Amino acid sequence: MKRALVMTHRLVEDTHGAFGPLLAAAQDAGFVLVLDPEETEKHGLTPREGFEVDASDLDADIGIVLGGDGTILRALRHFAGTDVPVFAMNFGEVGFLATVEPDGMEESFRRAFAGEFEVLKLPAVMLSGVNGPKAAINDVSIHRKVGERVAQLAYAIEDAELGSVRCDGLVIATPAGSTGYNLANAGPVMAWGVEGFAVSFIAPHSLTARALVVAPSDTLTVHNRGRDEVDVIVDGRPIGELQPGEAVSATFRHDVANLAQIRSSSFYRRLREKFGRLSS
Repeated sequence: MKRALVMTHRLVEDTHGAFGPLLAAAQDAGFVLVLDPEETEKHGLTPREGFEVDASDLDADIGIVLGGDGTILRALRHFAGTDVPVFAMNFGEVGFLATVEPDGMEESFRRAFAGEFEVLKLPAVMLSGVNGPKAAINDVSIHRKVGERVAQLAYAIEDAELGSVRCDGLVIATPAGSTGYNLANAGPVMAWGVEGFAVSFIAPHSLTARALVVAPSDTLTVHNRGRDEVDVIVDGRPIGELQPGEAVSATFRHDVANLAQIRSSSFYRRLREKFGRLSS
């Protein structure tokens, strides 16, 4: 019996109706649906055929996500460093990383369990210097605390310091994450498959601070030159603080996570459809 780990976002009423078609497709394909204690409680599930509830063993052959980009990132981080693909159905606002939309879910779930998809290998930004090494599939953001002074962040590539900027913060984004917080900062959009990562500033108090794309072999170091600590957030989750005088380093790593994609999909089509729709 193969195993499919299911992760959903917090709006239970949005995703609960998908469990019937999901279970039917899983059983037809010889899969059992695996849910951890949080997911089990969230959906009020009890032991029954086809479900493994309150699971502590979260190893699986495929990850099924019912949610938006935040939930998709959680699944990608969970399976990072493995060959397990993440197949995501969009129940979020944007869902830029999602494999499919909810309409036609019966056929979509059938394709997921039949393996009728391509696998896009996503890179990560590896961050060191705050509470151990962390992998960011989407982005790292460093920004001032609410109500505190403007941050003073210096940034260097290898041994060359490029500048010190008064700002609300900065974002280090992978290609997959370049359409998120980085895009809101007017940072460069990087097509999936591009190697390297983008650095953009949040509300810089400067006319000369510009976004930058860092080569995949280079190391970026960010120093806190201000008088207050700043928050460090990885893929939307706080991981700690950078104290005055401290620094973090970021490097590029290939092929960290596996995102399922329907063969007719492309980055440029997705870019047009997702952001064109939001602007209408």
